[in-house]
Amino acid sequence: LEHCIMALNPVNTSQPLLDAQLELWQSTFGYFKSVALKCALDLHIADAIHHHGDGGATLTQIVDKITLHPSKIPCLRRLMRVLTTTGIFSTLPQHHLSTNDGNDEEPIYVLTPVSHLLVGPHNVCPINAMIIHPMLAFSYFKLGTWFQRELPDPCIFKHTHGEALWERAGHDAAFNALVNDGMVSDSRFMMDIVVKECGEVFRGISSLLDVAGGLGAAAQVISKAFPGVKCSVLDLRHVIANAPSDTDVQYIAGDMFESIPPANVMFFKILKNCRKVLPPREAGGKVIIMDIVLGADPLDSKRREMQVLFDLYVMLVNGIERDEQEWKKIFLEAGFSDYKITPVLGIRSIIEVYP
Repeated sequence: LEHCIMALNPVNTSQPLLDAQLELWQSTFGYFKSVALKCALDLHIADAIHHHGDGGATLTQIVDKITLHPSKIPCLRRLMRVLTTTGIFSTLPQHHLSTNDGNDEEPIYVLTPVSHLLVGPHNVCPINAMIIHPMLAFSYFKLGTWFQRELPDPCIFKHTHGEALWERAGHDAAFNALVNDGMVSDSRFMMDIVVKECGEVFRGISSLLDVAGGLGAAAQVISKAFPGVKCSVLDLRHVIANAPSDTDVQYIAGDMFESIPPANVMFFKILKNCRKVLPPREAGGKVIIMDIVLGADPLDSKRREMQVLFDLYVMLVNGIERDEQEWKKIFLEAGFSDYKITPVLGIRSIIEVYP
C-alpha cells in the first residue's frame, strides 16, 4: 500500500532546486517592480483611478484619462496585473464588468494605502520618481566596477556620469528640479508625521536652522506648526535660488562645511561646526536628526530589509546609514555629551543630540 501511495504522490527531489531558483529570480526580476511603478507614475494611472473616487475605475475608464495608444490597451492590462499583484493597486472582483467582446470580465481597479500616497496635493510621487530615475538607477549597474576603486572618490554617481550629483544639479535645471522636488515631497511627508507624533521635540525652542535643508519643506512645516520658532535654511546658492518667497522661513546661501549660522537648535546635520554655534543644553541647545538608526528597534523583516537597502541606496553619493554605536562615535567626536534615539518613524528615528 505504501508503494502505491508513493507512486501516486511521487516526491519531487528537485523541489529544493526549484525553490532556490525562485528565490534567485525574485532578486533578479525585482527591478521590474520599479519599472512597473515608474510606468504607472509616467502614465498617471493612480490619478486616473482617483478621478473616479472610491468606486474605482475600469481599464476603459483609466484609458480615457491617460495618454495611451489604443493598440497598447492589452499591454496596459498586463501592466495592471503586475501592479495589482505587487499591491500598488487592487481590484474589486465582485464588480466585474463584461468587456466589449463579451468573452472576458473587466475588473474595477481601486487605490490601496500604497497608491493613496501617489495622489493628492501632498503626494510622494516626486521622491519615488527621483529614486527610480534612469540617471540614478543606471548608476547602480556600475556598482561592480565601483567596488574596485579606492574610497572616498569617486562616488557611484560620479563614477558613472563623470561628475557628482550636486555638480550635475548645479548646471542641469531639469535634474536639479527632479532632486529638489523629490527631497521636498519626502520631507513634507515625514515632517507632517513628525509634528503630529513627535512635536514635543520642537516645543520650547526659539530658533531652528535646517542645515542643508534644500527648499525648506521641513522648516516650513515646523514654522507653521510652531509659529514662535524662527526657522532658517542653509544650503548651497544654486539650491537657495529656487526657494519659495511666500514663507516665513529665512533662506541662507552657504556651505555647511565652511561655516554655520548660530541657532538654538540645528536640524538634520551633525557636524563640529554645529557644535561650535549651539548654546548649552540648559539653554535649549540641541541637534535634531531624522534618520535611520540600523537596528534601533525590533524590526520585522520588511523594515529591516528596507533599512539595509536604503544604506546601499545612499552609497550613490558615498553616504552611509549607521547603527547606534556608529552614531554615538560621531556625536562624541563632534564634542556632544549625550543623545536620545526615538524609533517612531517607520524605518527612521528621531535623534536628539545635546551639547
